[in-house]
Amino acid sequence: MSDLLNVVCPHCDTANRVPQHRLSDGPTCGRCHKPLFTGTPLSLTQAAFKSHLNRNDIPLVVDFWAPWCGPCQTMAPAFASAAELLEPRVRLAKVDTEKEPGIGAQFQIRSIPTLICFQSGKEVARQAGAMRAPDIVRWVESHLD
Repeated sequence: MSDLLNVVCPHCDTANRVPQHRLSDGPTCGRCHKPLFTGTPLSLTQAAFKSHLNRNDIPLVVDFWAPWCGPCQTMAPAFASAAELLEPRVRLAKVDTEKEPGIGAQFQIRSIPTLICFQSGKEVARQAGAMRAPDIVRWVESHLD
């Protein structure tokens, strides 16, 4: 198995090949030269979502949320804290189901907030309801290979 992983840039959505043992070394994008890991969740559009889902070799955890949702607002700081703890092993992202209803429909999001953990482009776990940062981290780590 190759030591090189595809990591999609959170700034320009370009796939970068990064040696697995160098993920924690602050790698930068070969195209835009910005950091590949920011320690914060990304806000994904339809096009960016497809790129991050299908071209990342690291797991992707997506928070499906809406601005009017109280529990979503309550969980947002916890999700941001979880991103700090889980990167660079995992990419955390957010999809606003009001702005991107097609993504929510594609994954049959029925309640928000809903977290979905993807590996190799496939859903491996789903959790509805707000969680605290330690619970998010435990939930994600329990579903990683």
